Amino acid sequence: MVTLKDIARQAKVSQATVSRVLNKDASLSVSENTRHRILTLADELGYSKHQKTTNSPKARQKIAIYQWYSQQEELDDLYYYSIRIGLEKRAQELGYDIVRFFNDDNFCLEQEVIGIIAIGKFSTKQIQKLERHKREIVFVDFDTLTAGHHCVTTDFDHSVTMVLDYFLSKGLTKIGMLAGQEKTSDQLETLIDQRFRSFKHYAHEKGIYQADYLFVGEFSAQSGYDLMMTAISSLGKEFPQAFFIANDSLAVGALRALQEAGIAVPDSVSLISFNDTPITKQVYPALSSVTVFTEEMGSTAVDILNKQLIHPGQSVTMTRLGTKLSHRDSSI
Repeated sequence: MVTLKDIARQAKVSQATVSRVLNKDASLSVSENTRHRILTLADELGYSKHQKTTNSPKARQKIAIYQWYSQQEELDDLYYYSIRIGLEKRAQELGYDIVRFFNDDNFCLEQEVIGIIAIGKFSTKQIQKLERHKREIVFVDFDTLTAGHHCVTTDFDHSVTMVLDYFLSKGLTKIGMLAGQEKTSDQLETLIDQRFRSFKHYAHEKGIYQADYLFVGEFSAQSGYDLMMTAISSLGKEFPQAFFIANDSLAVGALRALQEAGIAVPDSVSLISFNDTPITKQVYPALSSVTVFTEEMGSTAVDILNKQLIHPGQSVTMTRLGTKLSHRDSSI
């Protein structure tokens, strides 16, 4: 069983200091780094004899959240909203205040902001602007390892492999994909979807790749509808037995197109989407989807930033979180 002595030894402070921090003693004079170090160690070691502490009025250290989306775009995309919620919950547990910025806000940092967590996709120019603030930065949902920054991403490669292996296990070998293409918010860089790359690579490896079965558009329900309508009209009798769809919004539009065309799901074509936001359960038939642990992505980013603030100079890391396949009614 973990004791105050264990925490004090690793934090290199007295047991009395540990006790007073965990009990939120407002009269205690201790640096914010020490307080965060104690809270982090208590959490990591599984010490449970205290309630999770929150910021007291005197707490000054803050983390800035910077979204590549506007606030309205985030409201329309529960994926990034969920990442932010997980991030804010974990920051509160570790005693940090949060300052939130969307891409159309004036990004001006107070002195108390000691780190930045950037959510989404950013151009080289945007990353350089963030670097000028001279704060520790962690990126979420974007591979910035080669740019020299810690990042948290989803394991797209194994996720796509899992979907294709499932289709193949059901005897479905004619498999199409609806993929999305994005640009950074400053419109300077076009982003190729890693799911698209992984699909092409693994389909080639399995000998089932058909270029005519791949359709690329925007990440929206309207685009999903348009892409599926194009597939229906262009492929005719060669229509695939299954589709992997790169996100839930695309899948919702694709499902509507199939229903209008009288193509039964899953009897005539199976669908599996990606992200597993609440909308997958709100359509008929309910969509099978790859579940991404978005809140955990946010909380993991906070832990990485917290450790970097307490022990600066650590090697740059990329943390990939696994996924699971959630079966519902849209796949056999």
